[in-house]
Formats: sequence, C-alpha cells, structure tokens
Amino acid sequence: MQTPFLVVDRGILAANIERAQRWADDRGLRLRPHVKTHKCVEIGRMQTEAGASGITVATIGEAEVFADAGFDDLFVAYPLWPSDEARARVAAVSARARVLIGIDSAEAAAGWAGTGSHSTDLLALKRSQNAVECDQFPETLSGPGGAGREVRALIEVDSGHHRSGVPAELAGELAVAAEACGLGVEGVFTFPGHSYAPGEGRAKAAGDEASALVSAADSLREAGVQPWVISGGSTPSLAATGPGLTESRPGVYVFNDAQQWELGSCGPEDIALTCHATVVSHAGGRLVLDSGSKVLGADRPPWASGFGRLLDHPDARIVILSEHHAVAELAGPLPPLGSTVRVVPNHACNAVNLVDALEIVEAGRRVATWAVAARGRNG
Repeated sequence: MQTPFLVVDRGILAANIERAQRWADDRGLRLRPHVKTHKCVEIGRMQTEAGASGITVATIGEAEVFADAGFDDLFVAYPLWPSDEARARVAAVSARARVLIGIDSAEAAAGWAGTGSHSTDLLALKRSQNAVECDQFPETLSGPGGAGREVRALIEVDSGHHRSGVPAELAGELAVAAEACGLGVEGVFTFPGHSYAPGEGRAKAAGDEASALVSAADSLREAGVQPWVISGGSTPSLAATGPGLTESRPGVYVFNDAQQWELGSCGPEDIALTCHATVVSHAGGRLVLDSGSKVLGADRPPWASGFGRLLDHPDARIVILSEHHAVAELAGPLPPLGSTVRVVPNHACNAVNLVDALEIVEAGRRVATWAVAARGRNG
C-alpha cells in the first residue's frame, strides 16, 4: 500500500478503551468519550460496548454522523450559535437521540430554547423527581428513551483554559436565565485544556477543574437548579481527576500521540495510531520521510520537542515539517532508503481529520479498513 497512511493497532486501541473505562468505573464516574479524536463509528461502538454512557462530539456534523449510526446519547461540548440552520439540524438529531448542548451566554440560551420535540416536558419531569438521587437521574433520561425530547443544556464554566465558559460563581445565574426562557439545564461542564503543559501542569489543571466544577455546581444549587451532570475531563488530566465530578470526557486516550507521550500521559506501548511513512532520502545525514503536514497535521505546542516522533526510535524527533515531507534527526544508523517507519503524530485528532480511512492491524497484519465517517464535518 502506498505510503503515507494512518494505521491503528486494534489490540492497543482495545486496551486503551478498556483501561479508561475501568478507571472510570472504579471511581463511580460516567465516561463520555470525545469522538472528535477518531470520528469513526467502529471505534465509537467499541467505546460504548465497553461501558461508555454516551459520546461527546465537537460539531453538529459529527452529531449527525453518529446519530445516523445509531448512537442515541450525544453531547455537543462546544458553544454553538443558534442560527436557524443550526436549530433545524440539532432538532432533527434530537428526534432520534438525546442531545445536550453547551452554553455560556443568556443569548445563546434564548436561541436554543424549545429546539427539538415537545413530546416530554423535561423541566416538569425534573421538578417532579426531587427525591431521585443525583447519580440515578441521568439513567432515567439516557438511552432510547431520551430521543424525541427537547434539546437541553450544560452550562460551560472556565476552569483556567480561558477559551470559553462563564466564571464558576456565575453558573447559577446563567442557569436561571436559561430555564426562564425555556431551555432546561442539566448541569455544568468544563474543559481543562491547560492540562496540555509539561511538569506539574496536568495535576494543576485537574485541581482547577475540580474546584471550578464544584463551585459551579454549588452555584446552580443555590439558584434552585439541580446539577445532575458535573462533567470535565481531558486525556492529560484524567489520572489526576479531582472529587466532585460525575462524568469525564477524554478523547485522545483511545490512540494517544506524541504530545501525550512527551507529557507522560502514556508510554510508547500505549500508542495505537501511527503514520506509516517511507524513507525517501538520507540528505544531510538525516531521515527524510514522505509524510508531511498534510497527513500528520502541523500542531506543535511551544513545549514540544518536535513535530512528531518515531515509535521504533524513541530518541528521534521530527525537526522539519513541510507539506509532503518530514525530516527527522536520530542518533545511530539511519533506517535504509525505501524502508517503512512508524511516525507518531503530535496531535492524533488533527491527523485523523486529514484522511478518509484508518487501516486496522492486529498482530502486525492488516485486517480491516475503517472509514473516518465524520471527517471534515466541521460545522
């Protein structure tokens, strides 16, 4: 097969999924994985079959793809503006799946109010079930019975990433405003994106996440709104997740990547996704590969030591990246011209969104090709 192409080791993939699910189960947390990492129906099914309570998506397009494939519990974890087109598309998804959206403004709440089917008044249901324990309530709404209801919301709070979200202490105020205009609120969420930092950054971000979510949940309770869902999670901060959460939404853990490897979130034995590339030159005493930014992506955070790594040469780094080629430096003999090497992309999510399919291997043999079904569904 002509290089470059992305390969997933199914055994490592399954082990990563099972390990994260077991970690969540042991702590009494629901796991709602972020499928923007893989955009692949087959992998999503592996996650739900392992015990995931639902899935997280980044866009309406991703929600449509996974709802079409039978996934019936979806959370769109980014602020969406309620244009007429967006409302119509989300309403169509809500006819066949339970849909939660994230909001961080009263204006967005007003726009989303009433979106979807009116077959069940969720707010009345919640008010009539005050005696139900918080950790039991989501099960009464998830699964097939959740489809055909109005779209509902989680309040996004800023826990230190400073991308979107309200201050934790204002979450209750926004929840009251949302419910006043008819948008039911089920809880709060955050994304501790500042966990992508070396040293103590992962643990600090997890602490910030727990503190913000606990404060936001208290703010909802003080405003008379029960936070049934208290949702956080990122792959780097997962192991350090603090108390107070009911749900975690990691994404990259299914594959892992060069960023996670460098941060210490995984070891090379946990990396399921690689790009197979051919050595096309030894110019300058370095390794030149036929895999550039158009298959690896171009992400390189300031702390990263390169544009990617080589799985079988842990000390090697990709030091130059152009559209169609990568230049790697490594000590010792260079792999021969014409040979294939396994490149670990810096950011798995970006690399996957650049290809139409993933080649699946088991015990070194290619056994299947899985479509990246939600590739390019960026809106």
